[in-house]
Amino acid sequence: MNTIPAQEIKRRGISVVDEVLKDGPVHVIKNNQPRYVVISEEHYRELVSAGDEAYVTRIKASLEDVKAGRVKKFKKVDDLLKTVEKEAE
Repeated sequence: MNTIPAQEIKRRGISVVDEVLKDGPVHVIKNNQPRYVVISEEHYRELVSAGDEAYVTRIKASLEDVKAGRVKKFKKVDDLLKTVEKEAE
């Protein structure tokens, strides 16, 4: 894991992050605790894209459930909550 103290960034500027970022994400340590993670723009875009793809996949699966009749409809919230409680038992 690449780490750098926040004080080092204050002292040397963002160039120190650029140096360490070449080896992967950088965990910034503040008060002896990991506080932030700096990633490259490319890595960030990959994460956002993967999240978007997962979201679309979940929506498609939900629509398939509706089409296949695997979705229950409730007239009242209380009815839904009772069913959820029963299924959790």
